[in-house]
Amino acid sequence: MLKSSPLIDTVAATSVGIVDDRALLDLAYEEDARAEVDMNVVMTGTGHFVEIQATAEGRPFSGSEMQDLLAFSRGREFGGLTYEQRAVLPVKFSARAR
Repeated sequence: MLKSSPLIDTVAATSVGIVDDRALLDLAYEEDARAEVDMNVVMTGTGHFVEIQATAEGRPFSGSEMQDLLAFSRGREFGGLTYEQRAVLPVKFSARAR
């Protein structure tokens, strides 16, 4: 029996990309197949990155485009996913600094 929960934070993932020169969040298969830039982002509920994987599928992308995609991915998507996870898990998350 565990004396306390081993969970320290939530984690969520989403995709973001550039399709037809437009940034899109949570790409559907058809959008992903046509993406000029494809990025997968995994973050904790406290906003720390777990993984960032970006690929130039149809064209190279600039540093500012990468920053824009990261900012776009951090918006509503992660807040909503984190809220839903915390609503169904009866755990008080207390992320520990490492």
